[in-house]
Amino acid sequence: MATVMQKIKDIEDEMARTQKNKATAHHLGLLKAKLAKLRRDLLTPSTKGGGGAGEGFDVTKSGDARVGLVGFPSVGKSTLLNKLTGTFSEVASYEFTTLTCIPGVIMYRGAKIQLLDLPGIIEGAKDGKGRGRQVISTARTCNCILIVLDAIKPITHKRLIEKELEGFGIRLNKEPPNLTFRKKDKGGINFTSTVTNTNLDLETVKAICSEYRIHNADITLRYDATADDLIDVIEGSRIYMPCIYVLNKIDQITLEELEILDKLPHYCPISAHLEWNLDGLLDKIWEYLCLTRIYTKPKGMNPDYEDPVILSSRRRTVEDFCERIHKDMVKQFKYALVWGSSAKHKPQRVGKEHELEDEDVVQIIKKV
Repeated sequence: MATVMQKIKDIEDEMARTQKNKATAHHLGLLKAKLAKLRRDLLTPSTKGGGGAGEGFDVTKSGDARVGLVGFPSVGKSTLLNKLTGTFSEVASYEFTTLTCIPGVIMYRGAKIQLLDLPGIIEGAKDGKGRGRQVISTARTCNCILIVLDAIKPITHKRLIEKELEGFGIRLNKEPPNLTFRKKDKGGINFTSTVTNTNLDLETVKAICSEYRIHNADITLRYDATADDLIDVIEGSRIYMPCIYVLNKIDQITLEELEILDKLPHYCPISAHLEWNLDGLLDKIWEYLCLTRIYTKPKGMNPDYEDPVILSSRRRTVEDFCERIHKDMVKQFKYALVWGSSAKHKPQRVGKEHELEDEDVVQIIKKV
């Protein structure tokens, strides 16, 4: 472990010393590829050495979505969990109160949202320090991350946590790189771009591929991609996740300071202790989770508005709806009647591929 960490430090030091220009782009790309491989080795070790989840971290995923609270010690994560879910997580004025992963549940707009209070993250978590590996491994299973920041302490905490999560392959508020990477058996590295490229050239692409022992591949860029983007696609284990920066303890700063911090993107100011703006935070969590509520309508009865079926906005066809209710329903499916904003007329008769919208009402007609 020490040798891998020393190698990581040596590469990071060399990258810090290297001037960033066109002449060094090839060398920096190679270093970034080496660094990504070393981090992967460090964070997914062999079964020896206890790289498992660890006591208190094996939390069963439940509900319609999972949200993780990440932050430095004593920023108010436990207080926030207690206020939002009614779950008791020990609160104290000293650091490192929460040593295991505490789950709670928020019932909101008919959805069951699992909220995890992860132990206070520390600098160096991505390199396996403290219980960082377990914390961030659990964070990777979430649908949305809340980075809880202390309004009194400098915003540098935000950058440090982002660096830790980035180092573990979690990409916050980003879309996957719009580039195509396809291995082949022969023909060498074929690199094409549909746009003017300022970050990558054929030499850098070949160097990065060579580090991964890839000598034959087709790579097509559709935007001005960086070496990091190409490495992310080759690694293939990156998680692209929405993130909200929860600025806690705003009761302890001035209005002028709050107005400055208000310019941060993806930001939500709260006071967990005084319960300020918790409704605003819940609204933002709902918006970032992109959930879709679908109401069921049994034949000859009124729609059930109390217990909606919750779908992801990325998977919200009638077939997804059927599978969420019962896996055998798709086999018995004949057609569906839909009322709501996705229907051209009410009701509209649709097939399995029809995409549903939030608060649609659906009646499934089965084969006789």
